[in-house]
Amino acid sequence: MPRNPALFPATPALCRFLADDAQPRLGWWDGSELRDLSATGDPRAASLTAALSTQAPLAQLAADLIGRAPGVDVDGVSLLSPIDQQEVWAAGVTYERSREAREQESESAADMYARVYDAERPELFFKADARRTVGPGGVIMARSDARWTVPEPELTLVLDPHLRIAGYTIGNDVSSRDIEGENPLYLPQAKVYMGACALGPWIVPAESVADPYNLQIECAIERGGAVVWSDTTSTAKLHRRLEDLVAYLGRSNTFPAGVLLLTGTCLVPPDTYTLLTGDVVEIGITGLGLLRTTVG
Repeated sequence: MPRNPALFPATPALCRFLADDAQPRLGWWDGSELRDLSATGDPRAASLTAALSTQAPLAQLAADLIGRAPGVDVDGVSLLSPIDQQEVWAAGVTYERSREAREQESESAADMYARVYDAERPELFFKADARRTVGPGGVIMARSDARWTVPEPELTLVLDPHLRIAGYTIGNDVSSRDIEGENPLYLPQAKVYMGACALGPWIVPAESVADPYNLQIECAIERGGAVVWSDTTSTAKLHRRLEDLVAYLGRSNTFPAGVLLLTGTCLVPPDTYTLLTGDVVEIGITGLGLLRTTVG
């Protein structure tokens, strides 16, 4: 089968993958070939956590190791979510459309969401760990006790232990809208459960993204081979500055392994749509590739 170019980033990028030995490895896509950085034996490439703990940018790490890193057939490996020991956090109500959707789903708390949108302090919440996260080709889930579950495509920051933006990836903050709409205090149940977060496939180094506020985000849901919903937006509509979200995330908190931060969405399917078993969700962001998952 011909390789789908949409799956790959426009510039070199880091990834986690499984090869024949079934051990997670760190790889570098150089634009035409996947290089196995872990095969060099360098401790900086032993894991994503090790790579994020170095002081050098990811591209510099790859440059140091690429001469010793063997190539591998990208069609013969399984790409993994770009997370090992990191936590995943998320920001909410960072776009106008997101505020409107949250107000609609929870009329009794509409004013609360309006105030969060305009407040200096952003909404930040714990989303997932590696155990609850799926990668490209993985299976996302809708809660069994939810009636209205939607994908939320989001630009995702990959932060090192010093909370510097090391790179960007694609995220899906799968959410049970009806549960949160019943009562905003139910947000953890609506947002945090097995298979409610998808990430990947690539981490594009921060220095390769010229303007994170000018990226097109696309989302499409296929059902039975036909697209039943799709939409496009831009990070230009982001109401918050990324550095402000990061600064608040780091208040009275530390992340020794680094952390991933979903930055919010403004692509929200209508309330007539809910994810069903077998649906395929595709999320693309300019220069970052494509994240494709299936609903289980």
